[in-house]
Amino acid sequence: MPQVRLEPEAVEDLDRLILTHSLPADTRSRVRRSLGALELFPLLGRAVGEPWAPLRWTLGPWRWLVILYVYDEQEDCVSMLSFEDARSSHAITSLTSP
Repeated sequence: MPQVRLEPEAVEDLDRLILTHSLPADTRSRVRRSLGALELFPLLGRAVGEPWAPLRWTLGPWRWLVILYVYDEQEDCVSMLSFEDARSSHAITSLTSP
């Protein structure tokens, strides 16, 4: 089973979203549950595409919470890179458009 880890930048992103979006006190546990699926299915999310390959994204506990991650098969590790608000003009979802 792959190891799931949060990069420091992803933790900062999540902390920022908790503050700016007034997210509930159990946000971290909700996110943790969402990440549990990646332990079993590390390629669960959609590929972002060129030039950002091999990045992938999936949704978190809310439909607007984009989780950007990468899966390293050799290390068998899923690394969370960023948490983003899909409604933002800067969200990774805009990168998936052809």
